Amino acid sequence: MPIDSGNLALKGLDDLFSTEEKRQEEQREQVQQIPIDALHPFTNHPFKVLDDEAMTRTVESIAQYGVLAPLIARPRPDGDGYEIISGHRRQYAAKLAGLDTLPVIVRQMSDDAAVILMVDSNLQREHILPSERAFAYKMKLEALKNQGARSDLTSCQVGTKFRADESLAEDSGESARNVQRFIRLTNLIPELLDMVDEKKISFNPAVELSYLDESQQRDFLEAM
Repeated sequence: MPIDSGNLALKGLDDLFSTEEKRQEEQREQVQQIPIDALHPFTNHPFKVLDDEAMTRTVESIAQYGVLAPLIARPRPDGDGYEIISGHRRQYAAKLAGLDTLPVIVRQMSDDAAVILMVDSNLQREHILPSERAFAYKMKLEALKNQGARSDLTSCQVGTKFRADESLAEDSGESARNVQRFIRLTNLIPELLDMVDEKKISFNPAVELSYLDESQQRDFLEAM
């Protein structure tokens, strides 16, 4: 029987297009429905999830429409569920709304990449406490420095630190000096840091207090 070269050509094109479609499908991130109890908070997550008026509105919205924007998570190293990278408030609100599962994009990410995405996604919020910003900046700076150390082993430590500071400042819309001043707040004892969040101590005096050791800070607290 003669071979129809036209059919062969069409068949080859079909295979080519189906292979490309499959390749694109594999590259496209899939949204999975994951049990809400299998989603765990990010380690040392610096942003607080509060039962405030905004949370009440989020719960009401989720109860009515569901979770419209999927969370981003990564598998935990021990295999016990997933670590939330973006979506802590949505998970909390979904629990209050009585949902059993949530839409989640699961990504394989290194610790440093996960920290950077977690911080960047939360810094978009309208209201961020000074303590949240302070610890978020500190975590992201360390992650950027780690990435710089791995990608440029010939550079000196000071150079890597400078680039990390500048990168963080550019991403956050702050000056490098102001980023470092926020990070100074992480040296405050919890009681004083709470007072900064509560606007009982303003930012500039809080930065100066951060240079005192713990004993001196507690003496200052008692004097207040």
